[in-house]
Amino acid sequence: MERFLDKLYLSHTIKSILPSQKLVEDYLESLLAILFPSYSNKVFSSKEKLVLELNKNQKDLSILLLHLESEMDKKAEEISALFYDQLAEVYELLLNDAKAIDDGDPAASSLEEVIRTYPGFYAIIIYRIAHLLYELGVPFIPRIFTELAHGKTGIDIHPGAKIGTSFFIDHGTGVVIGETTIIGNNVKLYQGVTLGALSVAKGMALTKRHPTIEDDVVIYAGATILGGQTIIGANSIIGGNVWLTKSVQANSSVYHQPELRIKKPKT
Repeated sequence: MERFLDKLYLSHTIKSILPSQKLVEDYLESLLAILFPSYSNKVFSSKEKLVLELNKNQKDLSILLLHLESEMDKKAEEISALFYDQLAEVYELLLNDAKAIDDGDPAASSLEEVIRTYPGFYAIIIYRIAHLLYELGVPFIPRIFTELAHGKTGIDIHPGAKIGTSFFIDHGTGVVIGETTIIGNNVKLYQGVTLGALSVAKGMALTKRHPTIEDDVVIYAGATILGGQTIIGANSIIGGNVWLTKSVQANSSVYHQPELRIKKPKT
């Protein structure tokens, strides 16, 4: 019993460095409301009030990061300042993503519809916020952010993945993008796509384990692409249910050929 209590106490000590789930979610909702007004009923009556809210949001991030300051190379306030210095770049990337979806999906009636209702775009928003924090050396929180999006959308994007501009996830349920994936510009993924790793030892965690997808590639539903050395060349089309563990040169089309068998009637 004593050993059990010791283990329980240790787990509580470790957890104490993490901010509560509510604190994380409240911060994220507040940031989303600032970036995209349709995510809340809050409307700022003046630019000054918007600035005040943004400053408050920055302080809220500093409070979140204080929980993890002992795990980071920089102070919480410094990282928070660096994050907000780069937030304008993230915002422009997100507008390009939304436009790519609006332009590429005949079912999209407006940019506002994409921003407010598309699960793929929501997952991309959270990924881009999480990725910036990940690049700034923040532990835990980027993964908490992307797992919140995963739970809401069924789209699992590791914050360590590197994704270019004008990214489009259509439908999205079941999409998995691994930590060392590199995705170029103007890439479109459909539901059920996996950009994953081949089985590797834990000691290889710091190596590139996931594929590289070059510019202007379309990957259709259910395709699985595995391995850190696997490169899908620019302007390629990967058909539905394709399984790839080898590179594909630029301008390729790869399709799965199902076998059709006609059942003979009983005589």
